[in-house]
Amino acid sequence: MFGMTQYRFITPNRIGKWYDCLSSAQTYAERIGAGFLDRAGQFVAYRGTVLELRNRP
Repeated sequence: MFGMTQYRFITPNRIGKWYDCLSSAQTYAERIGAGFLDRAGQFVAYRGTVLELRNRP
């Protein structure tokens, strides 16, 4: 049985919390300086930002 995929953003200086959906991780990415949502709702990552994924059991 496979687990659920979780997402978080990592910047050179900060590590974000794990979220169960990518859209939540993108919404809260601004709090750690990882990126922002533009007017169209598309995520724009800042330079040096990495998206990390893991499978939660």
